[in-house]
Amino acid sequence: MKEPSPSLHATLLRLRQAQARDPMPSWDARATRLRSLEKLLTEQRGAFAEAISADFGHRPVEETELLELYPSLSNLRHTLKRGKRWMRPKRGLANLVFLPARTTLMPQPRGVVGIIVPWNYPLYLAVGPLIDALAAGNRVMLKMSEYTPGFSSLFAQQVARYFQPDEVVVVTGDADVAQAFSALPFDHLLFTGSTAVGHHVMRAAAANLTPVTLELGGKSPAIVGPNARLEHAAERIVFGKLVNAGQTCIAPDYVLVPRERMGEFVQVARDTAARLYPGIARQEQYASIVSDRQYQRLTKLRDDALAAGARLEPLSDAQDLSARRLLPPAILTGVNDDMAVMQEEIFGPLLPVLPYDSLDEAIAYVAAHPQPLALYLFEQNRATIDRVLARTHAGGVTINDTLYHIAQHGLPFGGVGPSGIGGYHGEAGFRTFSHMKPVFHQSRINGTGMLNPPYGAQFKRMLKLLMRLG
Repeated sequence: MKEPSPSLHATLLRLRQAQARDPMPSWDARATRLRSLEKLLTEQRGAFAEAISADFGHRPVEETELLELYPSLSNLRHTLKRGKRWMRPKRGLANLVFLPARTTLMPQPRGVVGIIVPWNYPLYLAVGPLIDALAAGNRVMLKMSEYTPGFSSLFAQQVARYFQPDEVVVVTGDADVAQAFSALPFDHLLFTGSTAVGHHVMRAAAANLTPVTLELGGKSPAIVGPNARLEHAAERIVFGKLVNAGQTCIAPDYVLVPRERMGEFVQVARDTAARLYPGIARQEQYASIVSDRQYQRLTKLRDDALAAGARLEPLSDAQDLSARRLLPPAILTGVNDDMAVMQEEIFGPLLPVLPYDSLDEAIAYVAAHPQPLALYLFEQNRATIDRVLARTHAGGVTINDTLYHIAQHGLPFGGVGPSGIGGYHGEAGFRTFSHMKPVFHQSRINGTGMLNPPYGAQFKRMLKLLMRLG
């Protein structure tokens, strides 16, 4: 593991010293930082969208505003309204035999939080955890992705303008810098990215016993149930798959459809794609693939599947344009688990569609594979919905739509097993970046002295009473 550079260590030390001077910031101090972030987002809104689009080669400003700016501001304003309440200690009574003693659960900032940001939603996946960490009273260091260099540089410059250097610091650089960053002895580390890199980040954090939140990925399934409204299901799956050209960690990765409705689903998906993205070839509303490396990876996944017997069902008339990294969306049928496209997270506009003959078969297929970050179910029957929920595991679920569980302030966002550890968003995020310190307040009048040694008859009577009381 690469050792952290002296400058990274010095930055962490500066933030740690500042935190030590004010280890429990007041709500007014926290709210001031959050309002600085709100001002940064609103004043730099256009510049951020342009920088992200330039990094991608092209990404519609509308997608950046809908999927990055809006949820960031919504989360921030939700936190400003409720954060002071989240800070309040939770008070209670001690166990029966310890009364009249009482207890307190006291939210305390962890200290200095590290956040490693991915390239696919570089604004939202920086700002989301930053909001939660600041609300919890922490100082923060962020490592931005080298795959969005324009935005990363601009974000670093603007954060330095809107925040004090001992409040929030943004770090840029390549994979070596990211490796060194993950080896720093943070008080908490959040990483969003691939499962493969997540292994390395967790190993680095383990050397310092740094607690981690890992937001990873995996193959998120969509199940079209036997009683689904198929046209609605196809539209929402196509939407969830094709925003940001599929470069979304919770995009539907593959779809399970009743065998007798396969042809209908493909046709409706094709009609929907034509309606939602009529100008794919002109690249007006459809994002580019972020880099040549990712473009080549996706075309290889597609071409290898076709060579192994899969069939391509184009969702547009556009052709590959490698110079612009334009990858037309397509459905793949006739796929199997031996194909790389069914083993790797796709992270692009390719959508395998698999038939099933019974709902039990679809459930068994999902359950037999690694737990995904998201699961989508389209179904009208309540008993069927409950059955799928009870028999599958996923980091989060949306019923009769895609993606939008991530936008709910009252729901934590996170994975399970290979798709992640822990979660954040809203009050759940506040708690992730806080130590919920338990405190026992002994009463002046108490009987604990009756349990002191030497252990005689009185002790035995008291112990017998305690055993009976439970």
